[in-house]
Amino acid sequence: MNNKTSNEDHKKVTSRREFIASMSSLAIGCGLGQKAAFAAQNLPPLPTTAFNHMTIAVSDPTASVDWYQGLFGMPIVARQRDTIVLRVGEGPQFIAISGSPSSDPRITHYCLSIDDFDYEEAVRILADHGVAAENSSGPMQSRVRMRGPEFGGAPSGTPELYFGDPDGIVVQLQDSSYCGGAGLNGEQCLDTEETASTEGLLTIREFNHFTLFVSDQARSIQFYQSLFGMPVDTFQGALPVMRVGLGRAFLALAQPPAPPGIHHVSLAVNNFDVDRIFSVLEDYGLTILGEAGRASGPLQAYVTMRGANRGGLLTGTPEVYFTDPDGILLQLQDNRYCGGNGYFGELCGTVENPTGRNL
Repeated sequence: MNNKTSNEDHKKVTSRREFIASMSSLAIGCGLGQKAAFAAQNLPPLPTTAFNHMTIAVSDPTASVDWYQGLFGMPIVARQRDTIVLRVGEGPQFIAISGSPSSDPRITHYCLSIDDFDYEEAVRILADHGVAAENSSGPMQSRVRMRGPEFGGAPSGTPELYFGDPDGIVVQLQDSSYCGGAGLNGEQCLDTEETASTEGLLTIREFNHFTLFVSDQARSIQFYQSLFGMPVDTFQGALPVMRVGLGRAFLALAQPPAPPGIHHVSLAVNNFDVDRIFSVLEDYGLTILGEAGRASGPLQAYVTMRGANRGGLLTGTPEVYFTDPDGILLQLQDNRYCGGNGYFGELCGTVENPTGRNL
């Protein structure tokens, strides 16, 4: 698998790793220990670098693999028995399509990347924050799965850590090198990727954000920030944009009316143009609803114009949504999108001076 990031992103990750390593060595060398080392760096207990992947449950796995590959041209880079791993961008990010047909299609979980990941230490940190090691990923519980070679993992098992947030939304934590393959970090994917039969119609660069519906926004914000940092530099009205890593990616936590769960994922594309995307999706068999508030079923696409009351332009910041063959909701935005103002949603604030708040 080609796990190279862009030179710019590689430099960010490398410099960040060097900084963390040097500060940790200094603090630990002075007898402070790991927790004090985090405090010395002003880092959260589990500093995340990016989103790593999402797994979706679908009604017809073979058809869904064909559909996603036809639209995005994503190669198969690993197989976890019947679960197919499709590379996003240059990797190691991916979309995993579960191999068992589901009567409840959905995004089952999302995964966050952590440099130099130690699952045993992560389990202890989660426990310190009220997430009990119960061999379950229910609300405020964690479990470790040792994915063996029969599921494409290491001979001794590739450790995979899952936990449930306060609403039971499942989050996975893995090393930043994790690509869904073998090896102790899951970093060993296929030497020769299984290319899609077509180049795809739209090119995805990376995960941009996930939007979750939570029952208690203040509680969930406190929970995620206490573990991962996730500073807020931008609001979409009452919706805080919680930054993931050092780039544009973010997590958004919204209040009901929807029940708690992962509402949608947003993917970053080059050359974002609503008319062009609609034309591609229409040719691919989707029904174009135009400007609308939501889809009513599978294979529909629409655009919303996020106005100034939600941190967008006065004339509206366009946001494109569409549903897959099972009705799973996806969003497409320009690769500059950070959840903020501007036509491309590219103008965000700072922690000291956040933008977009609707007081």
